[in-house]
Amino acid sequence: MTVPHPPVYQAHYTRTPFQLFSGVGWKRLVAFRADESGVTLGGPVTRYRRFTGVVPWRDIEAVVIWATKKDMERPIRRIGLTLRPGVPDVPGPDAKISPQAAASAAPHIEYPVVRNNRVIVFWKVDHARLSAAVRAFAPHVQLRVHPVQRLRPGKGGGPGYGSGGSIFDIMP
Repeated sequence: MTVPHPPVYQAHYTRTPFQLFSGVGWKRLVAFRADESGVTLGGPVTRYRRFTGVVPWRDIEAVVIWATKKDMERPIRRIGLTLRPGVPDVPGPDAKISPQAAASAAPHIEYPVVRNNRVIVFWKVDHARLSAAVRAFAPHVQLRVHPVQRLRPGKGGGPGYGSGGSIFDIMP
């Protein structure tokens, strides 16, 4: 009997015309992958090779998914890693973000996780398949999913009201 979905979880960026014009080409780029060797965080399409990083499971404590939302905007969804002490940060666009900027962007998420994250844009997370992959390959690693955190304009982060306030909260 075959398993309908193998435990390897992989999500690709949606192909866009920008890829052709930026020199990346039309190939399918991996946005996120969880397999027997660890987690691959794909870099942004414009700097894919520079910011793609692979982290072995032994260096990961948790995979964290969260979203922040300002009034009248769509949520900004992210996925990040809590790394074990002493493990260097994953190369990425937020690797050098200041603690103040991280607290303003995601007040409910730990600073090291914000440094080791990717924006979930041009791809979607399949929570069930990701959970199955984490359980299969690294049962010691936590999978934490936070509700949408609403940010108040002019006040940085603040206590959230939860999600479900608009249709945009449920859209990818």
